[in-house]
Amino acid sequence: MHLVVAIPCYNEAASVAQVVLGIPRAIDGVTTTEVVVIDDGSTDGSSVIARQLGASVVRHEKNMGLGVAFQSAMQYCINQRADMMVLIDADNQFDGDEIPLLISPVVGGRADMVIGSRFLDPSVTPNMPRAKVIGNKMMAWWISKLVRQKYFDVSCGFRCYSREALLRMTIQSTFTYTQEVFLDLVSKNLLIKEVPVHVRYFADRESRIAKSLFRYAVNTALIVLRGFRDYFPLRFFSYISLSCLMSALFFAAVLIAHFLSTGMFRGYLFAGVLAAFFVTLAIVFMIIGIIADMLSRMRSIQEEVLYLARKAS
Repeated sequence: MHLVVAIPCYNEAASVAQVVLGIPRAIDGVTTTEVVVIDDGSTDGSSVIARQLGASVVRHEKNMGLGVAFQSAMQYCINQRADMMVLIDADNQFDGDEIPLLISPVVGGRADMVIGSRFLDPSVTPNMPRAKVIGNKMMAWWISKLVRQKYFDVSCGFRCYSREALLRMTIQSTFTYTQEVFLDLVSKNLLIKEVPVHVRYFADRESRIAKSLFRYAVNTALIVLRGFRDYFPLRFFSYISLSCLMSALFFAAVLIAHFLSTGMFRGYLFAGVLAAFFVTLAIVFMIIGIIADMLSRMRSIQEEVLYLARKAS
């Protein structure tokens, strides 16, 4: 099997060499191991170091975001007819020696994507800031609820993808890709597994994705909401419709309670108007959901055509 280890990189000259050199070249079940660095507009010579160490380089002339870097890695693997792609960060947080553990379920045909989980096994949970632990666990809980499957870590960048997953994925976000991938692959009935991995955290490291935890949380929340809307439109709009209907029932109950206690509607007619307004909204969102579901079926056909074109290329 042909394995490509892709390393998204943005100004990681201080650590990219350690990561490239730490990739094992002899792995059970793998005949060829190739390392490619996706240089997302680095200005510190990261790609020069990678080339000197024998890695292939795909370079963006300007920084375009982790999501775009991931899409470039996908396309490279598809073009190279790779059987698997492992994604590992360029900051040396993950241990390349754990790649055989990560790819094992894919090699054995038990998974289409395997994510290195930082929280699946409490004994290897990293010593990371409490705010990040809470944020990661909340995001995993949210994604698990949306896809109706249990996951412990949906944000880790240490992952393995089968060729089938690479051919079927259609990722749109540019900021990051980690959460959207779950929505995409689950909607296509591909198998996702987690394996516990070790991770190193550096107290002085600044995130290359977002300058603040708040900004990261807002951007990823928007990506998840858009993904849920696109991959599960009927459920998305049904939830909105249901919330509007509940609001309508609340205001209707207020109006009825006032009438039963006073025998008149005077002073509370606003509640009746709001009840009618929210009922109308509930109907509108339900109709939008039905139309979006129809469009989603068309999208599925288009993605199947894209899958066949990728497979034949």
